[in-house]
Amino acid sequence: MTTVKEQMELRDKLLAGLDKAYEKLIEYKKQKNSVLVVMRDGKITHVKPE
Repeated sequence: MTTVKEQMELRDKLLAGLDKAYEKLIEYKKQKNSVLVVMRDGKITHVKPE
């Protein structure tokens, strides 16, 4: 079993990895000049990365 401390460390690492992946996605979309498809208020929208 993992301790609460280990779970918190793992959660922090996962969140940091997700943040990094999101930043890379934005960078890629800017380079390719393509839109991001996101869901806002239950509706699918296309957003130009800026």
